[in-house]
Amino acid sequence: MQNNHSGLAKAVAKYVHSSPIKVNRILNQIRNRKYKEALTILEFMPHKAAKIINKAIKSAGANAEHNLKLNTDACFIRYAYVDKGPILKRFSPRAQGRIYQIHKPSCHITIILGT
Repeated sequence: MQNNHSGLAKAVAKYVHSSPIKVNRILNQIRNRKYKEALTILEFMPHKAAKIINKAIKSAGANAEHNLKLNTDACFIRYAYVDKGPILKRFSPRAQGRIYQIHKPSCHITIILGT
């Protein structure tokens, strides 16, 4: 099933090296907010993922302005969600010759702006 987002500006940040749970915590803060308000909130957040989400929102805003001729002052974040990406699996040595598996998760962040 494919979503039809005609008339909406979209930006996707793929293969972000951060856990989807940590990213979703930040997306909950900006969901359904105005474009400028969301950028202001993200600017003052200390999290690594906040910078990446900020970049994705700016990209969606540029898509809205140039491709759809929308005014970003009237736009708000219609959808903001995160999907799981591939997990890098690494190994670390442990006591008595055992190994310990380290999971390095990644995610895909989708931002959709609308009026």
